[in-house]
Amino acid sequence: MKIFFVLGLMLLVLGIASLFIPIPHRQTHGFKAGGIEVGVQTTESEKVHPGISAAMILGGVALLVVGGRKSG
Repeated sequence: MKIFFVLGLMLLVLGIASLFIPIPHRQTHGFKAGGIEVGVQTTESEKVHPGISAAMILGGVALLVVGGRKSG
């Protein structure tokens, strides 16, 4: 049951962090013509949808409860 507690704690921390920390991703746009390559790289940062963060937090709490119970 300890593995559920650890997974729940990790999921809870990731869920809370996803509310505040944006996730960056890069895109490259361009073309090649023979041996010449022209391109532009853009970087955008987006936050995770709050519903997904809430599901991660609730799932983490549920795993913490299950993992915190004593077996036997």
